Amino acid sequence: MELKPEQLVAQLDSGLQPAYLIAGPEPLRVLEAADAVRAAARAQGIAEREVFDAEGSREPDWDAMQASFRAPSLFASRRLVELRLPTGKPGKDGSAVILDFCADPPADVVLLVTAGEWSKKHGGKWSEAIGRVGRVSVAWTVKPHELPGWIEQRLRSRGLRADRDAVQQLAERVDGNLLAAAQEIDKLVLLSDGSSIDAATMESLVADAARFDVFRVMDAAMNGHTGQVSRMLAGLRAEGEAVPALLGMVVKELQVLAALARVTARGGNLGAEFKARRIWDSKQPMYQRALKRHPAPRWDAFVSQAGRVDRLSKGRGRPGEEPMDPWLALERLLLAVAEPRALRLLARARVA
Repeated sequence: MELKPEQLVAQLDSGLQPAYLIAGPEPLRVLEAADAVRAAARAQGIAEREVFDAEGSREPDWDAMQASFRAPSLFASRRLVELRLPTGKPGKDGSAVILDFCADPPADVVLLVTAGEWSKKHGGKWSEAIGRVGRVSVAWTVKPHELPGWIEQRLRSRGLRADRDAVQQLAERVDGNLLAAAQEIDKLVLLSDGSSIDAATMESLVADAARFDVFRVMDAAMNGHTGQVSRMLAGLRAEGEAVPALLGMVVKELQVLAALARVTARGGNLGAEFKARRIWDSKQPMYQRALKRHPAPRWDAFVSQAGRVDRLSKGRGRPGEEPMDPWLALERLLLAVAEPRALRLLARARVA
């Protein structure tokens, strides 16, 4: 039976199953459910942990993983073995290893499989086998009408109370971004005086800040949410923000993506690069989705295009460049990041 992440977490107190599959397009829910399994394992005395990671086109060492399943632990009576599948597809060899594990789960191993992408096409005999001996949990994207309920539940879990209007206001502000909602709620824990939060209090405690909003604009662009990109930029413009104040973070993120794309292009270790750049696990699927949409040279071109936006915002366009509203130029750039079909809008910038 497929469980929601919250349902899976609620069952952990009754004991650990031999195997777990936690997958879905909502990275925060996947990460927190996986963290709950890890915490339950520690609480039950499981201190040893092995991680097998699929990075880009590089598969995990399936032979080593299978050998680990059958080898007794050297340091503890039980251990947690993690398999991270960003694409949600273990392939033929990986499927065989998982099926073999599930046919006769070792008593000293708990298997935790996480995946950043999931649909009905991703599942197969291997995921069904995990479901038979353990638990399968899918973190589907929270729909707009479900978001207020998710926010209300999370507020309660943090010891906060808010009326319906306050919850709706926060839902509208984060525009479907669960990570942003979680960050705002964590901020409310620090700022709230413990009384019930009404709409006026919510507005004062969650005041708009360009530094946070530009993060969300970039998140929307990297996740391919063109509608959110346009709405957020329009909101920032209406609030009187200036393009140069936003460009610093835009350029920084584009430079990071360009560097990650070069690592991927030469077959390097993307996971190690994420770690070196201190990119959180919850954010990595977003970067991976963005990298799949464009080849490495295009990311360098995006960085150059951001320089053009900067010049336009300062009235320093180069001879021969098309005069353009800098807000429009920024929107076209981020729409192209979000959706390759929008590249035609940047034709004059020669983004290949």
